[in-house]
Amino acid sequence: MIRVVVVDDQELMRVGFRMVLGAQADIDVVGEAGDGAQAVRLAEELRPDVVLMDVRMPVLDGVEATKRIVAAGTARVLVMTTFDLDEYVYAALQGGASGFLLKDTQPDHLVSALRAVASGDAVVSPSVTRRLLDRFVGPGGSPMRDTAELDVLTDREREVLVLIAKGMSNLEIAEALFLSEATVKTHVGRILAKLELRDRVQAVVLAYETGLARPGLG
Repeated sequence: MIRVVVVDDQELMRVGFRMVLGAQADIDVVGEAGDGAQAVRLAEELRPDVVLMDVRMPVLDGVEATKRIVAAGTARVLVMTTFDLDEYVYAALQGGASGFLLKDTQPDHLVSALRAVASGDAVVSPSVTRRLLDRFVGPGGSPMRDTAELDVLTDREREVLVLIAKGMSNLEIAEALFLSEATVKTHVGRILAKLELRDRVQAVVLAYETGLARPGLG
């Protein structure tokens, strides 16, 4: 069973998420919180697999709550937001969130995303990610981080990283580069290890912040 804590300051949203998730045979909503401070306490107490986290809340916002939960290693965090251009979401990704979705996403997409995060993967919405990062790269699209960080990568690994930043799955990358999916998985693993990244979300952020990938393109 995938154990989930739902966090949102609106009770109706929590009820909606509980109904959608509770209908799944492999998902158990073990707790609910109305603010970030309560979310941190519940994550520590219940040790869920995933915390479904709102970002704009009283007492403690979802960004700080995400940072604390990830730092403590108590759960993985999937952020939900009403706005696709939300600086809070970007901050949550930097703070360790395993991805984000819009609150109006289709129920089946929410369920599949939650399963992916629970299994250790990350949820990257390429169009939304590009628009978010478009607001946070430097003036004129200049990199915010030293491109020398990427020097540890081979040319092929750089190529794979660019496609990860476009939101492509391993299978899609394999088809684009005429490689086997297993080979792509190996490349992705090496990229994450060399750059000391936790998952694909951090890889996407790094690709844009170093200028390897460009917002609004591809």
